[in-house]
Amino acid sequence: MNNGNGLDLRMALVLLGGGFATYVAFLHPAVGVALLVGIAVMTVLHLLLK
Repeated sequence: MNNGNGLDLRMALVLLGGGFATYVAFLHPAVGVALLVGIAVMTVLHLLLK
């Protein structure tokens, strides 16, 4: 889909989601901690299931 020129739609969506999550975590630190714990658990499960 992407021929090497610019971003494809998936990368733009990931960047937009990451920016939004960072903004929410900055405004509400408790949400940021919950996101961090969730990401850590998903990462550990992903590594264990490989």
